[in-house]
Formats: sequence, C-alpha cells, structure tokens
Amino acid sequence: MSIQFKGHEKIWFDGKIVDFDEAKIHVLSHVVHYGSSIFEGGRCYATPKGPGVFRLADHVERLFNGVKVYRMDQGENGLKFTKEDMANGILEVVRVNGFQSCYLRPIVFRGFGTLGVLPFGSPMHMVIAACEMGDYLEGAADGVEVQVSTWTRMAPNTFPAQVKSGANYMNSQLIKMEAVLNGVVEGIALDTYGYVCEGSGENIFIVRNGKLITPPVSASILMGITRDSILTLARDLGLEIIERQIAREELYMADEVFFTGSAAEVTPIVKIDKIQIGTGKPGEVAMALKTEFFKIINMETEDRHGWLTIVE
Repeated sequence: MSIQFKGHEKIWFDGKIVDFDEAKIHVLSHVVHYGSSIFEGGRCYATPKGPGVFRLADHVERLFNGVKVYRMDQGENGLKFTKEDMANGILEVVRVNGFQSCYLRPIVFRGFGTLGVLPFGSPMHMVIAACEMGDYLEGAADGVEVQVSTWTRMAPNTFPAQVKSGANYMNSQLIKMEAVLNGVVEGIALDTYGYVCEGSGENIFIVRNGKLITPPVSASILMGITRDSILTLARDLGLEIIERQIAREELYMADEVFFTGSAAEVTPIVKIDKIQIGTGKPGEVAMALKTEFFKIINMETEDRHGWLTIVE
C-alpha cells in the first residue's frame, strides 16, 4: 500500500499547527526543482500507556545529520529549528490529531528564494505530518514476492546513501515502479559492485545455516533504525550476526530473506525472481525477531532499550 493522508490531519509547519489544506509551498521552491529535502519516516504505536513514538531521538538525530551533510544549517537562511523543536513537534502532531498509532513524516526542505543549483539563497522550512497506516507492503503477513531490480544503488561518493535525502529517492522510485509493473510488491537493488544492497525503502537480511547476514553500512545502504533494532534483538536472542557483502545468488540459496524498515517493520520475503525462498513461508528467525519486536512495542515485555517515547 502507499502512505495516504485523508486530508483532515493537522500538520506542524515551521512551529505552528495548521490545517491540512493550509500546508502549502510555492511552485518555485528550491525543493521542487532540485530535491533539496531531508526527511524521516517513523512510527507511533498504540501501547497500554498511550501512543508511543518508536526511537524518537534516533530519528531526530539522523535527520539532523543529513541537515549537516547538505549544509542546510549554514548561513542566514540556514535551519533555525533545533532537535528539541523537532522532537516536540512530532509529539504535538500525534497529540493534536488524536492518533493512537500512526506513520510520521518529518521533513526539512529549501523553500522559495533563489533558483539555481547553489541553494544558499533559499530559506529552510520544517514540516511534520502524520497519518494512520497499516502494512506498507501488501501481503506482508504471509510473506511477499519481490524481484532483483535492474536499477542499482548509487555508487560511493556520488550521493550520501546514509542520508534520507529526497533526491536519493528518485532511484527508489525507479526500483519500486519497475517491481510493481512486473507484478511484485518490491525490488531488491544491487550496489555498484553487483552485491545485494537494499530495497527501495527497506534494509534486507538473509538467514543461512542459522546465521543472520546483512550488508554492511559501506554497501551504500541507509543506516536503518529498524535495521539497528533487529540487530539488537538478534543479539538479545543469541543469534550469530554477520555484516558482509552478499552475492545475488545467495538470495536464492537462503533459508530466509526479510526486509526491515520503519514502514515495512519486519516483512518476510517468500519468493525472489519467481524462485521460492526456503519453505516458501515466513521463516522461524524472521518471525522470532518480529515477535520480540512487537512484544516491546505492545509492552508485553520490558522496553529494555528505551525505544518508546510515550505521548502524554
């Protein structure tokens, strides 16, 4: 499914809560022409103590790291809002919309000023939106069918892969559209060297002989917050973890393959390029990690890593 707003949500726009229809920018905004934005995708979950934002501080930190890389904090037009402003804004958006669970979309972008590749003449804005959301990938509960994309991820030192920049996601769109038009829900991109990288918006894991294997950060992947959460839970469960390059053929040979991401959460993959993976059903390791993940989310077990921020 796509992420869809109903049009009645309240949006945090440069420090003020505004109606959905009032959250507008000019067509000559720098972001429209050059993709000059940094965004986050997060989740808020319904818990017995009320709405809980998952790993709030980590999402804020990652966005501001992107702001630093793209020099959006420099000059008289630099971003004026702080990490605390963003964190409080996220909590406020959940509160004013009355959501118990929702998808969160904070974004900073260059607005209307000068038009040209050099962006310093355009002012910075921060917007935070939220909407209700179910499974991101259709059929996630039973495992999804995907393909290896003909599009590769960006090469090192071209775009910063560890930043969630709007411009980077033109590559993701090509991967996603190709997959959907070919009748599957998602694509797996290889890196510039031909090794497994990630999905259009998800990190990827494989399981072989009981070992949990995932591409390293150096493979042009996003440093996924859910990826890090799953690695943490895997250590808690005593699983052997290997971060290394993965050859394409290992996808087909794997006992299990699954995606992770803020939107995708933990999504098993049961078929790649029409080849059945493992038993053709969600695997034991993926389901054990998913179960442990949601035990924390649902507060059925202690939030031992401090991942939830309750919206008062």
